[in-house]
Amino acid sequence: MSAVDGRPPLTWWLPSLQRFDIRSPVRAWLRRADRLADGAVGYIDGLRAAFPLEGELPAAALTRELLAGDAGTDVWLSADPAWIQPDINGARLLACGRLGLTMDDALALAEALYPTFAEVGMALEVTSPDRWHVRVDADDVPAFAAPEQALGEDLYMHLPQGPQGRRWRALITEVQVVLHQHPLNEQRRERGMPPVNSLWLWGGGVLPPRVRTSFEGVVTDDVLMRALAQRAGVSAMAWKDADVERLQTGWLMDLQGLPWQDIETNWLSRIEASGRRQPVKVHFASGEIWLRKPWHQLRFWRGSAT
Repeated sequence: MSAVDGRPPLTWWLPSLQRFDIRSPVRAWLRRADRLADGAVGYIDGLRAAFPLEGELPAAALTRELLAGDAGTDVWLSADPAWIQPDINGARLLACGRLGLTMDDALALAEALYPTFAEVGMALEVTSPDRWHVRVDADDVPAFAAPEQALGEDLYMHLPQGPQGRRWRALITEVQVVLHQHPLNEQRRERGMPPVNSLWLWGGGVLPPRVRTSFEGVVTDDVLMRALAQRAGVSAMAWKDADVERLQTGWLMDLQGLPWQDIETNWLSRIEASGRRQPVKVHFASGEIWLRKPWHQLRFWRGSAT
């Protein structure tokens, strides 16, 4: 891991390397770094690498505990507002969360859905405009795909199958019928906004008693990473609150959800500066990992990174 005193180096988690052009200054900076073995690919696997857990990642219980503090020992399921687009071959998930809902909007949509969930013995909770949760009186919740795993793909591919999945498929269908008819969605269409015409169920499970990590703290605006850090007992700061220039060994900088243009324009200079002070690891969401140490700036003979 190239750790110092058992701690990982200052680690920058960036978007997929393939998003950066071959002439990108990010790739130029990598030329003098050492390529390490590839690591976790994608958002969920990246979180699991930073915060190892046995079994499925109980995202719902973790985020409910962070945002509401009442996860307890119940089984929770995320039911995040989503935009599904029908097409000739079925329907595709185009967005999940971050649909521009206010809390009043979210509550208005959820109010129409409360009876649907109550009929099947579940309680729908609007924890935040983008994060909804279902308290499930069962321990047989199927493994739903995380949003990042299903974005742009056929909805049917990610629905629970077989007899166990029948009740869940029926519930999702009823949710879509109710939301399709909701007047708020007509108002959104008139304003040129996508409808909130489904809920994405995922991240089921109970709150883990403990979460492990080798990091001392994280800088992130991601709710689930903050929830994991809270459960692991380590610091979690938002980007706007972090003194990036002072971050040292043992911290994880989470930038993987940002556009590549933002990395080049606003963050690369900070990555370069940190690499002049101490060893830094750069982990791309596509799995590639590089380690750069301060003396690596002398490697003027290095070729281009790929």
